[in-house]
Amino acid sequence: MPPATMIRAVQIADGNVQLEADLRLSSTPAGLIVFAHGSGSSRHSTRNREVAEALTAAGFTTLLLDLLTAHEESIDQFTHQFRFDISRLGRRVVAAVDWAADQHDLNHLRIGCFGASTGAAAALIAAAERPQFVRAVVSRGGRPDLAADALSRVVAPTLLIVGGADEPVIELNENARQRMSATVRLEIIPGATHLFEEPGALDQVSRLARDWFAQHLGSTQ
Repeated sequence: MPPATMIRAVQIADGNVQLEADLRLSSTPAGLIVFAHGSGSSRHSTRNREVAEALTAAGFTTLLLDLLTAHEESIDQFTHQFRFDISRLGRRVVAAVDWAADQHDLNHLRIGCFGASTGAAAALIAAAERPQFVRAVVSRGGRPDLAADALSRVVAPTLLIVGGADEPVIELNENARQRMSATVRLEIIPGATHLFEEPGALDQVSRLARDWFAQHLGSTQ
């Protein structure tokens, strides 16, 4: 049977703003996975929640957070002003990692980051800024290239998952991989498009992420 879970709504401070997040606690945690959503999405992302549920079933505690406030989202919906503000997004994933490190029921857990689209760049920035906490990174259809100079400072083992039909993003991921000195694996899922909407595609993402985090954060229960 999968470990029992408890879901808790939490708030994470980034300076003067509070970010909403959902913490799904496993009773036998194998690690904590911080999710960074992509452009135009939120902690309610159907795809990220599906992956998070698979990881929770495998024994991981997960944290899905909004990288933008409700006010910022209302502006970004029309202007796209914030979704590519990678420094802002990266800073907020760092804030989530720091928050977890201060929680008495979480600070014993090794941390992994799971990023989608622009959230992958934010996850990699957090890995570069907090190498003592972030031990593994997984990117789904990500834009790791947007992490820019942070790529060369990432030491956490990184898995880049891209759809086989998402050719421009494959090239961007390959270019980013070549700029990294950490252990990096590029996994291409045949026939999958950018959003992994094809039957079974997201299941493959979940399995790959589970195995990567189990390998680098410790065995699941």
